[in-house]
Amino acid sequence: MYYALALVSPPYSTLSYAAPSLLPEGLSPGLRAAVPLGRSIRTAVVLERHVALPESLKEADMKAVLWPLETHPLFDIQYIEMVCNLAARHSVTPGYILGHSLPAGLRGTRVRLRRFENGTARLFSLRQITVLPEAEGQAFAQAWARGEVETLPAYEDAGLGEFCSLLVDPPWPLRPAAVRQSALLDYLSEHGSVSRRALLKALGSGNAPALASLARQGCVCIGPREEANDEAGESLLPPPPAAFTLSGEQKAALADLRLDLEADCARSHLLFGVTGSGKTAVYLELARSCLERGRSVLLLAPEAALAQKLLRDAQLALSDTRSILYHGYLSAARRETIFRELAAGKEPCVVVGTRSSLFLPLPGLGLVVLDEEHDGSFKQDEGFFYHAKELAWFRAAQNKALLVLGSATPDLKTFYAAEQGELPMSRLSRRVGGGELPEIELINISGLAASDSLLAPQSLAALREVTERGEQAVVLLNRRGYAPHMYCLDCGEVPRCPHCAISLAWHKGRERLLCHYCGHSMLFPSPCAKCKSLHYLPMGEGTERLAETLAARLSPARLLRLDRDSTRRPGRVEEILEAFARREAQVLVGTQMLSKGHHFPDVTLALAADGDLGLNLPDYRAAERVFQLLVQSAGRSGRVRPGRVLIQTRDSTHYCWDFIRRGDYEGFYAAEIARRRQRRYPPFVRLALVRISFESGREEALPELARLTQALRRVGREREVETLGPAPAPLAVLRGRKRFHCLLKARDWPSVRAVFAEAVGAAEIRLLRTALDLDPVNML
Repeated sequence: MYYALALVSPPYSTLSYAAPSLLPEGLSPGLRAAVPLGRSIRTAVVLERHVALPESLKEADMKAVLWPLETHPLFDIQYIEMVCNLAARHSVTPGYILGHSLPAGLRGTRVRLRRFENGTARLFSLRQITVLPEAEGQAFAQAWARGEVETLPAYEDAGLGEFCSLLVDPPWPLRPAAVRQSALLDYLSEHGSVSRRALLKALGSGNAPALASLARQGCVCIGPREEANDEAGESLLPPPPAAFTLSGEQKAALADLRLDLEADCARSHLLFGVTGSGKTAVYLELARSCLERGRSVLLLAPEAALAQKLLRDAQLALSDTRSILYHGYLSAARRETIFRELAAGKEPCVVVGTRSSLFLPLPGLGLVVLDEEHDGSFKQDEGFFYHAKELAWFRAAQNKALLVLGSATPDLKTFYAAEQGELPMSRLSRRVGGGELPEIELINISGLAASDSLLAPQSLAALREVTERGEQAVVLLNRRGYAPHMYCLDCGEVPRCPHCAISLAWHKGRERLLCHYCGHSMLFPSPCAKCKSLHYLPMGEGTERLAETLAARLSPARLLRLDRDSTRRPGRVEEILEAFARREAQVLVGTQMLSKGHHFPDVTLALAADGDLGLNLPDYRAAERVFQLLVQSAGRSGRVRPGRVLIQTRDSTHYCWDFIRRGDYEGFYAAEIARRRQRRYPPFVRLALVRISFESGREEALPELARLTQALRRVGREREVETLGPAPAPLAVLRGRKRFHCLLKARDWPSVRAVFAEAVGAAEIRLLRTALDLDPVNML
């Protein structure tokens, strides 16, 4: 009996193995197993059994599976089908999908087997099992069949089970000579909580004394990771809201959605509602109906902070059902525990999380909700490329479930499908509670000098008026750090990342210049690399500098900052949002993290400090993204009290501003869809981006690039696929690799995949790294 197994680590191949000699009954599809590969032992997943051997492979050459890692399959047939479908769609192997989606503990082989015998426990490594004497091996196999052997997960190793977490925010309270301690704190700030073993592996075991010293100083906590509350922490939950009834629009939308939920086939539905119209209440009432039918619910948010808020709403509304939080910031141990529990579970439950939650094995899935479905965070654009919306539809189709897409500013392709009658749509046109949409004003800042504050005088005056009245304001600037560029006044040099073709941003609190793409950093102040001068001028503003300016000008009003830098410590996002909700501060400055989903009743002013950011990027979605971001940001104001919105711009003539000022989504949609039809962009074509890169300095890769280009064009002509490029990517060098892009435009996805696969196979690539990004969201 032979099996096809997918390796979940490089090279991610699908290989054939014989059954373990000690287990004659064999292995079931979906089971994880340890297999030999060269001199190493790898984890693989059984895809098929009874695989016929290729004629070129003799039975004597077959290697056998060493041992299964569970007694029962962790993945059911549907899950394997999902993985194989996703792999075929994106021209990768099933092992590549599993290797980039499973919790770390389910991919590794750092496991031990524990057998209980005569009241004592004995531990075995995977290698020990393969060299047991025959009689002892048979006894071990019989004990395994009786369930007397258990697999100990990797996180029970002390080095992997102890997590290091920051307890302080920058600037670090260290002596200037404490280089190792500073490096440890910087690493934790950049990567979040990590296991002690992973930290010392990354920075070197010689840093162990420095880590222990930081723990004694109270800068770092070392111990079992305390997860964000996914099981209902009363201290974190807001008081239950006053009883209310759904509005007429909400009831009508819920009735339509229930009809789709009760259909015995897969359905999808768009819930199009203005900000503050009560979409979450509709989701939760629909979830209640789904649970009553004995089926599970998956609620997805674009970010972990919004998932945490959605979890609390679910816990209040569905208090008799277990609600589970899942996202990438949970520890590997916690993610593995949740995965195993759901794989073994039978009872319906509610899972709230980000896009990675779609890879959980939920029992009896009946409803999937994508809140803020337009958000770019639902597209995975590193590792392997997939869109949560498409994967959610596949899972809904597998389970005859309902997929609900909710947004105040839907993705244009989604709204186009609704307009064409391909996607049912329900509307919520009014805010609940009688609140009115705020007035939106544009402020032209084209006359401000580079040395001036980013905020115009009228913007500062509006903020001051709000704080003096005791109300609250949110200020959006979608650029973190203190300044995006540092300019040497003596020679004009701008410090740049040695690995990427971009300037380094100054992070004043961390006293460092940072690359926002590869993470490279250098101490600052430090002499100019060209002239050794220390005379620098910070150019531009990030959230750190804007918050510093406002704190001085709006004193004594208190201010909070919400961005990636201020939320490195576990639970810090929740602390900031809860402090603002309790009115401990009157102004909240932040990046797009604060632009959506949050409900602050006392916010009466929303200010977009630089509305032009992203508007002129080389991306056909640029105007759509800016429209969505600013309309969503405007939705934070005037939820209860009358509010206003100010948007600062240097180009008030752009066509999108009239639609933003009126909050007119359908007007913007009509104008933008006409442009896309004329220029042949989605939804009128299938668009794919072929990402090509090679190591900087390896110019011998250029002939390969030329061969690949010729192959793409030749095969494209044969299959009627338009090929554009290659052209240097807008970010031409990242992480030490030169990058090029090719665009493919076609009638259907099979043509795109066929062109890519055939061209790559014909080009004899050795030095190039290629990836196919279907329907790209990030064109940089």
